[in-house]
Amino acid sequence: MADRQLTTLLTQLRTPSLPFAQSTTLLSKAKLLLLQLSALTPSPTVPPQTLTLAREVYELGALHSLRAKNPESFTRYVSQLQPFYDLPPQSSSAPSQNQNKVTALWLLFLLTQGRYTEFHSDLEGLSTRGSVAEVENDRFLGYPIKLERWLMEGAYDRVWKAMKKGEVPSEEFGVLCEVLTPQIRREIASSSERAYPSLPFLSAQSLLFLDSEGAVIDFAHSRGWVIKDKIIYFPTAAELNADEEGEQELEKDVSQMVIENTLGYARQLETIV
Repeated sequence: MADRQLTTLLTQLRTPSLPFAQSTTLLSKAKLLLLQLSALTPSPTVPPQTLTLAREVYELGALHSLRAKNPESFTRYVSQLQPFYDLPPQSSSAPSQNQNKVTALWLLFLLTQGRYTEFHSDLEGLSTRGSVAEVENDRFLGYPIKLERWLMEGAYDRVWKAMKKGEVPSEEFGVLCEVLTPQIRREIASSSERAYPSLPFLSAQSLLFLDSEGAVIDFAHSRGWVIKDKIIYFPTAAELNADEEGEQELEKDVSQMVIENTLGYARQLETIV
């Protein structure tokens, strides 16, 4: 009886456009049924079919949480899912259709939090899902892997392109990309400050992928930049700590190369448009 009720609830929860308040109510009912079935966590006494239903409850909970932009709820559902994902394949009656998607979203979430150590630790755990090539070529798993690689390389042009609405694997990834965008802008801004004493206003707008002059002015003020005669002036080298000059000189060379590559890409976009 409880299994049938759970199946009915899951049918409703599979609707992506379901309002979060409604999905929360349905998820609460589903978890009560799991409690009745002693299936809130995996157990050898729980039938494989029930384990599959329980796993999907948590997966849909994670996806609905992201669509509602509720990171705390998303984190809880991913935590509850992990014991199910750790089960041997024969323990459940059917393979998960959402496992790679949820895992990829979690990896992207870690990037938005700057939790790179956890990102790489979880990435190593994906070896059970296939070869390196298979994982990276997966529609979902490959997405955060490529983004992280490009971020580390300073290939911000590729990152911006991949985060456009038509390029993300699904709606949920777009939600996290909205969170990641300001973080990337801050990294580009820091690189710009190290690489140049100033930049033309329009170059800064292209570099930061901001939509309007007003957005550039607001961002500049938030960084303490000075704008004069359509030129943005960054903090001077004299303001930097003298004993860090060697390290900063190296950072400056790398930053300048990254910024020039990104500016080149931005100018190409302007030409195309």
